[in-house]
Amino acid sequence: MTTRKLRIGVIGVGFGTVVQIPAFQSEGVEVVAVCARRLNKAEQAAQEFGIPEAFSDYRVMLQKANLDAVSVATPPVYHYEMTMAALEAGKHIICEKPFAMSSKQAREMWKSAEASGLTTMVAHEFRFAPSRAYIKELLEQRYVGDVSTVHMSLFRGPVQKGTPRPMAWGSNKSLGGGFLGALGSHYIDCLRDWCGEITRIGGAVFLHDRNRLDTETGSIVLASADQAFSFIASLKEGGWASFSASSAAPFGPGARITIYGTEGTLESTYSGVNPPPHGIISGARLGEGSALREMPMPRRLRPFDDDRDERMMPFRILVKNFIQGITDGASPSPNFYDGLRCQEILDGIRKSNDEGGWVDIPES
Repeated sequence: MTTRKLRIGVIGVGFGTVVQIPAFQSEGVEVVAVCARRLNKAEQAAQEFGIPEAFSDYRVMLQKANLDAVSVATPPVYHYEMTMAALEAGKHIICEKPFAMSSKQAREMWKSAEASGLTTMVAHEFRFAPSRAYIKELLEQRYVGDVSTVHMSLFRGPVQKGTPRPMAWGSNKSLGGGFLGALGSHYIDCLRDWCGEITRIGGAVFLHDRNRLDTETGSIVLASADQAFSFIASLKEGGWASFSASSAAPFGPGARITIYGTEGTLESTYSGVNPPPHGIISGARLGEGSALREMPMPRRLRPFDDDRDERMMPFRILVKNFIQGITDGASPSPNFYDGLRCQEILDGIRKSNDEGGWVDIPES
């Protein structure tokens, strides 16, 4: 018996064309439609990737294109309306992160997805990066014993003087931009995946460099979204976690994640903001040495290589899980519930910034 290919429409031509469309096509998914706010951008993507239809209105795409599924790869401000419309149209969904503009929106999206019975996932693909998947396995094997402390840091910035960076939606708070949502959400999702739920949080966000270049007028405009953040969190299973990050840190070294437990320590470092496919884990257990040492990465956690973009391999693994979820009638993690829980933590950090003190994260 011949199995028909899954047919998907992609809304958004930023990350959508750099990673998502080529990843879908590599996994045998038929990309039958692409949508962008500017029709010429959608048509360019359609021509580049051999996609039959291009749209400038996602509602028209949902009505006219012969779709099984939709990928929402737009700025976060549009996620709620597009996701709810796709659910109403009976489409399976992958939604980009950060999931929503608020916990209220996120809860409605999750509840609607649950009621629909459709397969819905959030694009937290870095759960499947080899180093992060290996950390999860080692923690499940109790390599460090009981987790007591997780410390994460992420510092990146310019290495030479130049004109201000171009203004983009990521610098606009009203569109859902900001370093906390863009990168912090990935780390928060993995923290939950590794250590379970967060019960309370205290944090702050910062804006260090507001000047941006309007590429159309050549004038300087002001960014409104956060460029740095810090938080401390209580873990439901015991212990605590902290994270400090900035995209305005000249010569910043990149990322470092260290997990301390009652029996040992695990550490992952890399120079970029995202975990690379060749990620390295170091570890040590009490009584088995005096220093951290590199731990061989199981090859099965890096099942293939894809040199087009370092995000390609983990996103392709997420797509594989999405396809299997549709076959099984399930929503594999990271799903809309995970999106909701992450959004509640993001909102908690911002509330702590505005009001001060600890913010309790409700049990869902």
